[in-house]
This record gives sequence, structure tokens and C-alpha cells, in this order.
Amino acid sequence: MKGRLPILSAAFVVARRDFFAILLSRSFLWFLCGPLFPVVILALAHGLGSHAEKSVSPPQLGIAMQSADVDAVLGAYDRLKPEFAAVLPDLTVVQRLAPGQHFDPGLALRNGKGEVAAILSGTPAAPRLTGTRGRLEDWRGPTALLAQAAKTGPDARYPSVTLVTTTTSGASQHAGELATAKGAQTLLFLLTMLLAGMVLSNLVEEKGNKIIEVLAAAIPMDAVFMGKLFAMLGISLVGIACWGSLAGAILIGGHVSLTLPTPAVGWPALFALGAIYFMLAYLLLGSVFLAIGSMATTVREVQTLSMPASMMQLVIFFLATFAVTVPGSPGEIAICLFPFSSPYAMLARAAQDPRLWPHLLAIAWQIAWVIVLIRFGARLFRKRVMKSGPAPVRKSLAARILRMIVGRSASKKPAPH
Repeated sequence: MKGRLPILSAAFVVARRDFFAILLSRSFLWFLCGPLFPVVILALAHGLGSHAEKSVSPPQLGIAMQSADVDAVLGAYDRLKPEFAAVLPDLTVVQRLAPGQHFDPGLALRNGKGEVAAILSGTPAAPRLTGTRGRLEDWRGPTALLAQAAKTGPDARYPSVTLVTTTTSGASQHAGELATAKGAQTLLFLLTMLLAGMVLSNLVEEKGNKIIEVLAAAIPMDAVFMGKLFAMLGISLVGIACWGSLAGAILIGGHVSLTLPTPAVGWPALFALGAIYFMLAYLLLGSVFLAIGSMATTVREVQTLSMPASMMQLVIFFLATFAVTVPGSPGEIAICLFPFSSPYAMLARAAQDPRLWPHLLAIAWQIAWVIVLIRFGARLFRKRVMKSGPAPVRKSLAARILRMIVGRSASKKPAPH
């Protein structure tokens, strides 16, 4: 315990220094505003898409029959619409035909300028539907229903169906828990991907200013790595708190109610586990990113490393998404044991499995890997970057053999008189 106390206290000093240095800087405001830009763009895109959908009229079924038959079909449509509004297409009268008048539905469709997608002609007793193959498959049933109702006369009444709604079922509950699991995974992945990448450039400036050498001379490198990692985690939690408060204020102010499927462990436990798994996922990825980024000497190298780091996060997310589809299988257990995908897979399991004891084991397992990765990164940094003096030049085997041959030939030459 005495050997660990200096490391923890030194890590706290480094974390406090970095945390307040970032929190009180001007760039922190841009950091908070960063996620708002894609949200605004998505909201504008959604609004434009909704406006475009509303501006496009739905396809209509045209009617071209004699006047009495048109009135019979329209009357049947009015009677059927309250019960079959989701099935019946919109109707429009293309032409009321005189007795014996010839009408070509195909020509009318080719020359038509409206939203008529098919034309119902003939008589209610012998209806004829003209349109494209896909439209005929969709509207064949509704057209037969309309023709039958029109043929039976205006006094036909369809019985109303009494509906009995159940609160839930096994299939709906499983589908709801699966949706909650995928949503929690996606949110955890987006937050980790957005925030963990900042760790890559954490040591570049201090390496250029030689500050890291002063820190390394005063405190252990394990404490430096741990302090910087927890400082960035603290900044990330402050950002999440600000974004969450803003989102909550918008939902409350706009009187927006969200009805989400209840997870298996309940919402309080899911939120608590989500916070814990976010911190562990951040520390696991952040320790790797900090070790990789510490090898970079310029911002350009950090930008080059950011793409492989993002690809690695995507692979981890795909593994966790696969685990949701096969709960309890050997593949899902292996993904839960793999340290980098374990937070995502275990959070999805919390939405589908009410047991809590597996999460205690997973949290202990992930904490152990965080400690291992921090120590490994510190040793790698101390060995590869913090070496003083020029590196020793190792000559190849061929060069040493050539030097030996030249030395022997020079020793055999006779001395000059």
C-alpha cells in the first residue's frame, strides 16, 4: 500500500493540472459546441425530408366506368374507408363513360400527368385493373373488395370488428428489449468514438515543449499516464453532463414524451451500468490511444493515426452488435471476455438479462485490463521515447565480417623499410 500511494497521489496531481487547464481554456467551449453541429444538420435534413414527403401526393387509383358504376364504386369506397383506410388507395375519377364509349386505360396512363398509378375500368361485376406489375400486386385485393362492395349495392353494411388489446406478449417484450440493447450500444459507441480520440494528441504538445521530461523526472510514468487519462475522462464526463442537460431541457420544454421499451434490469440499473461501462470503455481505448499517440512527434502523425483508430472502434462495435443477435452463445461469451468489446456487449446484456452478478465480474475484469494497459503504455513510452542520447548503432553481420577481413589483410602486409 505504501508503494502505491505515491503513484496515486502523483496521478491525482497530473489529472487535476490537465483537467483545469482544459476546462478553463477557450477550446473547451468549441468542444461543447462540436456535437451540436451534426445535430442541427440532422434536424434540418429531417425537416426537409418530411416537407418533401408531404409535398409529394400519394399514388391514386383512377376510375373510368359508366356514370352509374362510378357512383357505385365511390359509394362502396365511402363505406369501406372507415374500416380499411390503411389498405384502400386514394380514388379519383378519370372519366365517366357514355354507353358504348370506347376507353383505352393504357393510353390514358401513358398520357396522364397526374398521380394516377392504375385505372379501374369495366364494371363492378367484371372489373379490370390496368397498371404496372408492382402496382397490380399491391392493389389487386383492395380492388376486388371495392368491386364486391359496389356490386352488392349501396345498402351493404360491413360488421364492425371488436378489438381486444393485450398489454404485452413474449415476442413484443423480446423485441423491445432487443431495441433497447441496440440503442444503448449505439449511444455508448458514439460517445466513446467522439471522445476517446482526443487522447491521441494529448502528449504531442508537451513532448515538443519538453514538459514531459520534467514530469518523468519528478514522478513515475505510470502516474503520468494515469493522470492524463483520468483528466480526459473527467472532461468527457463534463461534456456528457452538459449535452444531457441540454437534451433534457429541450425534451421537457417541448413537452416531448419518449416511450421506450423497459430493459430487463430496469432503467436505474441500466443508467448506472451505462455510466460505468462508458468510463471503462473510455479508459480501455484511451490507454491504447495514449500509448500510440505518445509515439507521435507532430500533429500530422496524430492525424495519420486517427483513421486506424476509428477503424478499430468500428470493428469493436460490429463485434458487439453481433453479440446482441446470439445471446448466451459461445461467440457472445467470447465477445464479452474480449476487453475492448466487453463494455458494449455487457451493456446490451443488461437490457436483455435481469441478472446483475455477471456485470460485477465483467467490471472487475475490465478494471484489471485498464491497469495492465496503462502500465504497458507507460513502459513502452519510457523505453521508446524517453531514452536519452543517441541510440547505439548496431552493425550488420556482413559489415562485421568485412571489417575482420580488411583488418587481417592489413596486418599481413610487410612493414616498409
